[in-house]
Amino acid sequence: MSVPDLAIAIPARYGSSRFPGKPLAEIGGRSMLSRVVDVAKRAVVLSGVTDLSIFVTTEDKRIAEHAEEIGVPCIMTPENCATGSDRVLAALRQLDHWPDFIINLQGDAPFTPPSVLRAMFEAYTANPGAQVITPAQVLSWADLDRLRDSKKKTPFSGTTVTVDESGNALWFSKAILPAIRNEEALRKESTLSPVRQHLGLYGFRTDALEKFCALAQGVYEKLEGLEQLRMLENGMPVQVVEVSLPEGTLHAGIDTPEDLKRAEKFIKTHGEITL
Repeated sequence: MSVPDLAIAIPARYGSSRFPGKPLAEIGGRSMLSRVVDVAKRAVVLSGVTDLSIFVTTEDKRIAEHAEEIGVPCIMTPENCATGSDRVLAALRQLDHWPDFIINLQGDAPFTPPSVLRAMFEAYTANPGAQVITPAQVLSWADLDRLRDSKKKTPFSGTTVTVDESGNALWFSKAILPAIRNEEALRKESTLSPVRQHLGLYGFRTDALEKFCALAQGVYEKLEGLEQLRMLENGMPVQVVEVSLPEGTLHAGIDTPEDLKRAEKFIKTHGEITL
């Protein structure tokens, strides 16, 4: 069997309405983008695929110049790309050769454990027919309690996913799914809850990425603000890869200056993520 051609794309948009210049913001003395690029490079080492390509794609020359400074290729893409997935596709269309499978690693996700990307590549290598692969973690009861607490202040933070017996996604939601009856009894039976938290990372077979970006926004995608619901609404299967992270791990993206402060605090308390 031939070895699949793999890649990691890092869409890094300067013009965020909530946090302009976000990829260049520093966390612990290093830019957010440099941290994300480091995650990608460590994932390559873990995966053992020496020719796996990494590139940044952006709409802004300041980010392109910083990408050159930190030694990673950058592809300029239009300002009006609706999502990170659209930006990745716009970058691919400038390449002479497309990879078989590409992970969209958002430029605001510096705490993504490299082992998660490796798990996604391994899942695709084992099942090259998969159109979309995304990771999720089964939450401990303590992490579920933390998610519930965070939703009291920011109800649209954190996404959960339910899966079928084959490991394909049934539904994604900003609500906590499933609702749990007899929770007290379940807590005594296991340290793990029945809730899976989605890590917000996608790997696409590149023909599936092109198909996805051509689809119109779905009804539920608009309601929940989750682009992955467009896949389910149009019958695109999404394979969920189960990953295991240490309890209390920070793996959400950084959307606001307040998130940046939490990230700084996390590094001071826990140190760098190396998994």
